[in-house]
Amino acid sequence: MLASPVLAAAQDVPLPRQRPKIVVPVEPHSFAEAVAGLDFDPASVTDQPTPCLVDLDAVALIEPLPRLIGPGQCGGPDMVRMRTIFLRDKHPVTINPPLTLRCRMAGTFAHFVRDELTTILKAGGRTLRSIDGTGSYECRGRNRIVGAKVSEHGKGNAIDIHSVSFTDGSELFPTDLLANRELRETLKAAACEKFATVLGPGSDGYHEEHVHIDLAERRNNYKMCQWNVLTAAASGVVTGVVPLPRPRPVEGEAADEADERPDE
Repeated sequence: MLASPVLAAAQDVPLPRQRPKIVVPVEPHSFAEAVAGLDFDPASVTDQPTPCLVDLDAVALIEPLPRLIGPGQCGGPDMVRMRTIFLRDKHPVTINPPLTLRCRMAGTFAHFVRDELTTILKAGGRTLRSIDGTGSYECRGRNRIVGAKVSEHGKGNAIDIHSVSFTDGSELFPTDLLANRELRETLKAAACEKFATVLGPGSDGYHEEHVHIDLAERRNNYKMCQWNVLTAAASGVVTGVVPLPRPRPVEGEAADEADERPDE
C-alpha cells in the first residue's frame, strides 16, 4: 500500500535534539586539594550531577564548574555558571554577565525569576528579556574592604542586580527614585521573602545603585531586609528642567563679569 503524502511528510520531520548530558568536572578549579579547607572531603568528589544540578538544568542554561578553591575562605562546591533562565512558557531570560554561583543559590534565584519576578512584572504588561549588570562570585571582603570578613560573593552565594530589561526595549532600575514605587515595594517584599539578605539604598551606603541578595546562613534563620524604597520627592532630590548654562559674555564684558563671580 502506498503511504499517503501527509504520513510521508510527518515521517520526514526530524525529532528535536536531546539536551546534552550534564558533565560535572572532577578536578578543582584552582589551588591544591590539600589547601581546600577543613570542610573538604575528597570522597565527595564525583562526576555525577547532584540533585540540585539536575533540577537547575531543567530550568536554566548552565555550565557545571569544578570546585572553586581558595584563597582563604573563598570558593565552594557544586558551582555553576548560569547564562539563561527559561520561564514556564520556555521564554529565555538572558543574564548579563553570566552568574557564577553555588548551585543552591543559582536554583533559588532561577525559581525566583520564573515565579515571583515574572508574575510581578507581567502585572504591568511587560515581558522580561534580560537581567543586567549582575555580580556574583568574587573572592573579596565585605563591601570590598581589605581585611573584612569574606563576603557572600566570595562563597558564590550572592547576586548583585543593577537593572532588568523588557522585550519592548524598556528598562527598570530597582534603585531608581523615579521608577514606580509600588512596583519596587512589591519586588522588595518578594525578594525579602525568598532570600536571607536583601540590601539596597539606605542599607549601609554601599548599595545605593544596585540590590544585593544572598542566602547567608545565620542563627535561627535570621533574615536581613534593608532597602529603603523612596521616591525622588521623599529623598529630597529636586527634579525638573535642568537650566542651560549662561551664554558666554561678548568680548569686553568678560572682565566686568569675572569681578562679579564669587571665589571658587
